[in-house]
Amino acid sequence: MNWPNKTDRPYDIVLFGAVGFVGTLTAEYLAAHAPEGLRWAIAGRDERRLEALRERLPGDAKPDVLSADASDAASMRELAGHARVVATTVGPYVSHGEHLVAACADRGTDYLDLCGEPEFVDLTYVRHDARARESGARLVHAVGFDSVPHDLGVYFTVRELPEGVPLTVDGFVTADASFSGGTLASALNQFARVRPMWAAERERRRHEPRLPGRRVTAPTGTPRFAKEVGAWALPLPTVDPQIVRRSARSLERYGPDFRYRHYAAVRRFPVAAGGIAAASGVFAAAQLPPARRWLSDRLRPGAGPSAEKRAKSWFSVRFVGEGGGRRVFTEVSGGDPGYGETAKMFGEGALSLAFDDLPGTSGQVTTAVAMGDALIARLREAGIVFRVAARR
Repeated sequence: MNWPNKTDRPYDIVLFGAVGFVGTLTAEYLAAHAPEGLRWAIAGRDERRLEALRERLPGDAKPDVLSADASDAASMRELAGHARVVATTVGPYVSHGEHLVAACADRGTDYLDLCGEPEFVDLTYVRHDARARESGARLVHAVGFDSVPHDLGVYFTVRELPEGVPLTVDGFVTADASFSGGTLASALNQFARVRPMWAAERERRRHEPRLPGRRVTAPTGTPRFAKEVGAWALPLPTVDPQIVRRSARSLERYGPDFRYRHYAAVRRFPVAAGGIAAASGVFAAAQLPPARRWLSDRLRPGAGPSAEKRAKSWFSVRFVGEGGGRRVFTEVSGGDPGYGETAKMFGEGALSLAFDDLPGTSGQVTTAVAMGDALIARLREAGIVFRVAARR
């Protein structure tokens, strides 16, 4: 494939949406951990706020500042032409992400985001995967707590199991953390768009190639007490199982028949029951515009937990993998999942796309497919734990 040479572009990485809550944390992470000679810029609509952020960043190698507007297709095309990699935090992506994905796919620019919106991921595949394959662009969604620990955790677990046999993996998530206004806005927007989300999923399945001789599933599952982890397992209706499913479809290492289920792990039954009731209530409220606006006003986009709260936050995802007569228990764990560790995952993902020796992929790809071992190595070096807890 004759893909464009991007080495003559002025920037290795452009961080779009840098003045948002997670964008600022990512900018701070890149400034503190960027390799010598990194050519990078921060971008957004408000140059004054970008300049103020630039001056606050640690280190002497300050990024450039670029003006860009997500609603302007020409602006997004210009931004994509400046960079080898564009990392965007500007969401909800189904409302604000289309022009940038289209521009990156067309110009052969690697793209990554923090999207946890299944509708947007499916629409991007249908509309832009083919062009990205032609141009050599890698379109990588969900490069944060959605869905790096789960996607790479399953990839890590599968590699501990026999090859060429049916495999099953269950993931169990526990965390103690708060969320930001942007996360709340994205969740409410997603809850309010159930029918468009289902329609986008159906359209994607019509475009996805068949898997001759292989089967990959990610069923929702049902609430149960999971003896293997000693907790109540509640199905999590997040984008993560879909991302894992797409990794498994792309990588034959997942075997001829692969199944993944995704749960929240809750120790006490009353807490589990309360969580189900609360989630049902928020979902119902999100269907009514006045209630949705009221919920959104409780925590405005741009706001988030304090540094003190983030410092006390943590996450753990335990995986139980089985196949070929073997059973393996693994874990991915770290600190504040939604913000501190998400900024780390996002920043390291951008650096990996820019500098690591990676498989020759293009189009819409997952972190496991695009970066796999290289990103796991980076995250381990950055303090996120990937470990085998037990083998049986």
